[in-house]
Amino acid sequence: MTKLPETLRQSLTWDQGAEMAQHARLRIDTGLEIYFCDPQSPWQRGTNENTNGLLRQYFPKGTDLSWHTSDALDAVAHAVNTRPRKTLGWKTPAEALDQLLAKVHIEGVATTG
Repeated sequence: MTKLPETLRQSLTWDQGAEMAQHARLRIDTGLEIYFCDPQSPWQRGTNENTNGLLRQYFPKGTDLSWHTSDALDAVAHAVNTRPRKTLGWKTPAEALDQLLAKVHIEGVATTG
C-alpha cells in the first residue's frame, strides 16, 4: 500500500470482519484512514460485493475453500483479476490501474521553463 501514490491510498472502507482485527496497526503503518461499513449495508462496499459475485461463479456461497488446491485458487484469482470490466471501460483492473498510475506520474512531474 505504501508504494502506491498518495491519491490512491487515502482511505480504506472494509466490511466488519475478523480480517481487520489489526486495523489500528494498518492505520499506523500506512497512514490510511480506515472506515467500517455498517452491518447489513452491502451498498457501502460495492467493489467487494461485485467481486464476491464474480467469485461465486466459481465457488457457490458456503463453499469450503480448503478442499481446493492453491493452484486451483490461484487460477480462479487470475481469471477474475484479468477479466475486463464494464465499469472500467472494458479494461482489466490491472490495465485501469496502470493507466491511472501513468496519469498520476505524468501529472506529478515537474516541468522546466
